[in-house]
Amino acid sequence: MLLGEIVQVALEALRANKLRSLLTMLGIIIGVGAVITMLALGSGAEQSVRERLQALGPTLLTVYPGQSFHHGVASDNRVSLTMDDDTALANSAHYVTDVVPELRASLQVQKGNRNINVNVLGTTPSFVPVKNYTITAGRMFTAGDDAARRRVAVLGSAVPTMLDATPAAMIGQEIAIRGIPFEIIGILSEKGSQEPTSNPDEHILIPLETARYRIMGTDRLRSITVKAADLTSMNLAMIEIERVLRRQHKIRPGRDDDFQIRNQTDILATLQHTTETFKYLLAGIAAVSLLVGGIGIMNIMLVSVTERTREIGVRKALGATRLNVLLQFLVEALVLCLVGGLIGVLIGSIGAVALSKLAHWNTLISPLAILLAFAFSAAVGLFFGIWPARRAASLDPIIALRYE
Repeated sequence: MLLGEIVQVALEALRANKLRSLLTMLGIIIGVGAVITMLALGSGAEQSVRERLQALGPTLLTVYPGQSFHHGVASDNRVSLTMDDDTALANSAHYVTDVVPELRASLQVQKGNRNINVNVLGTTPSFVPVKNYTITAGRMFTAGDDAARRRVAVLGSAVPTMLDATPAAMIGQEIAIRGIPFEIIGILSEKGSQEPTSNPDEHILIPLETARYRIMGTDRLRSITVKAADLTSMNLAMIEIERVLRRQHKIRPGRDDDFQIRNQTDILATLQHTTETFKYLLAGIAAVSLLVGGIGIMNIMLVSVTERTREIGVRKALGATRLNVLLQFLVEALVLCLVGGLIGVLIGSIGAVALSKLAHWNTLISPLAILLAFAFSAAVGLFFGIWPARRAASLDPIIALRYE
């Protein structure tokens, strides 16, 4: 028998039992669809982490005040970061390009009859480029505004919505921070929530000197954001920051730091590793259904061999070789898995898009994942089709013809 004839006979056998063929493919369809959807969810989570890292700035380090220690025991008094620390870092750290101090307080903000409580940040004009923001309307305050202690404010992207106002229309209007009027001069781009307890889109920026002398009355900084020269200088920058602040705080050798240096890259790398592990775990669970589908195909093919024993005997009596019969049943198993895999890819892709649109989950359909799922479904068909095909090919034609 020619290969084309073998394939034709196999397809005719599947068409003769359409419902059984569809039910046999169901396990493969569900398995491939689940694998595609789960991998899309995992890949979407990884992409989200990468975008978040880029939004935060991969070379940013954040210095937070810590606790003082005496003989390894933490004191109740928290050590403060001050403007002197900021100045020392700006003047003494050679692997640092920008130093951005932040004064922060949760304050009442009023506009008309609307009253909200948000974080007000006193900072410098460098805040926007260092934190990878853009100004969507208006402008950022300048160094001159800061030196003159002007009462100007730049709103986070979510603040206009909280105040029931249109962002662009708020430029030039006034809000009251702790009862003190401030002119709105700019609106920040959307950043997205990056911490469970703080949303940067709900912050209001004001000049640092204005915050120190008109609003908060202190020079105790909430944090200092430091931008390293490049990724290769991150470790050197951290060492430099530690050296400068230990000298600034007069910490003796052998004693613990009274400040904390956090590397955003390390935090997000851990998160990325977690999401990657989660992705492969989901894909592994989904792959189990592929295995179950393969077992179902083997079971149905064995039943088919039993049902068609007499047919096999007739074919072998007419000259079909063992290889011809083996190929016929292998083709049947492969067609079931490949068609099921194709339908599964379509269903999985539609499912990933639906989750993205309806549930607003990040999904990313990878061509490599589709190729792997499709190839795996073919491998399942080949693996689980071999035993039934060998059984059919090894039937004795005389015994097969006598089979009832």
